[in-house]
Amino acid sequence: MSNEASTDKRSEGDPQESVWTFRGYRISPSEFNTAMVHLYRGEVTRSNVWRTRLDSTTNWAVVTTAAALTFLFSSPTSPHVMALLVMMLVLLFLYIEARRYRYYELWTYRVRLMETDFYAAMLVPPFGPGEEWAGRLAESLLDPEFPISTWEALGRRLRRNYIWLFALLTLSWAVKVMLHPAPLSTGMEFLTRASIGPVYGWWVVVGVVLFNISMLLLSVATVGMQESAGEVLPQGLVPPGFKRWLKALQDVPGEIVPLNRIRLPWLGTRRERLTIIITSEGEKVANRLMTEIRHGVTALSGIGMYTGEPRDVLLCAVHPTEVHQLRAIVRAVDRGAFVVINPAQQVVGGGFEPFDRRRRK
Repeated sequence: MSNEASTDKRSEGDPQESVWTFRGYRISPSEFNTAMVHLYRGEVTRSNVWRTRLDSTTNWAVVTTAAALTFLFSSPTSPHVMALLVMMLVLLFLYIEARRYRYYELWTYRVRLMETDFYAAMLVPPFGPGEEWAGRLAESLLDPEFPISTWEALGRRLRRNYIWLFALLTLSWAVKVMLHPAPLSTGMEFLTRASIGPVYGWWVVVGVVLFNISMLLLSVATVGMQESAGEVLPQGLVPPGFKRWLKALQDVPGEIVPLNRIRLPWLGTRRERLTIIITSEGEKVANRLMTEIRHGVTALSGIGMYTGEPRDVLLCAVHPTEVHQLRAIVRAVDRGAFVVINPAQQVVGGGFEPFDRRRRK
């Protein structure tokens, strides 16, 4: 399949601008935008439906846990094994929710593609959608694949909701064994009461401990998995208890940073980008960056070790919304250039956050 997107050129002799050409067919901008709007609305609706199904599974687990605890502590003769059986049932709910979460991430993956590479490009002139986004969206429509692994889905849903249910069930099981039918008198009596039929109590205790350790390891081991763009990072205000700690980190003595300006790794704040451009047309690229994006550029001298030819190494800090324009400028000037885009924790200076925070209102 060969397709071609053209947003900057007008077809000669054609009263309408052709934005999409496919096997001789041409679609006008209004037709293309209408199609994208309907596709976007459809994918948003589908992702919302699957998000609701995620909530349904969580509700099942919460209601089941609440009903089991009510039965467990309603009578001293209620068997403690009920808590363990419900724990296995909640584990099944976790697996079902993880499977649904993979479908949800598939729909949100398409939504995010349209938001970041089509709609966001409209808001940041000049309008220029990325070269690969349409191909990636078409591949997802023609041959759908989950953008997130089963392990990552299990880890995310476990950290969000289920680890607290497992902790509550484990604590309730231990309290049930210790209190019913009468409070414990010795530690060995706990193992005796924990037995389930022919299964010795210490086997049951070891199984419960290993299960909770495995859940904890799963939640920790999958923290670094970030395969899907549909995930929203947690955001919120820092608790008041952290104010003293934040004050100690300040470079200006006696000043506490307002909460709306706090930048901490777990808050998911927007980070600027530090770009490294290796090109043989350093002066031309730098002039266009300074003229069109209006950010300073620092040039360093380098040598391509593979070719042995001199190269210019340009350093330029930009906002996330300017990355696409920077790439377009570099591509237009030197298609053989090499660009590295790194997230920056903080950028201070002209055009970004001022050095002296006290002067910032």
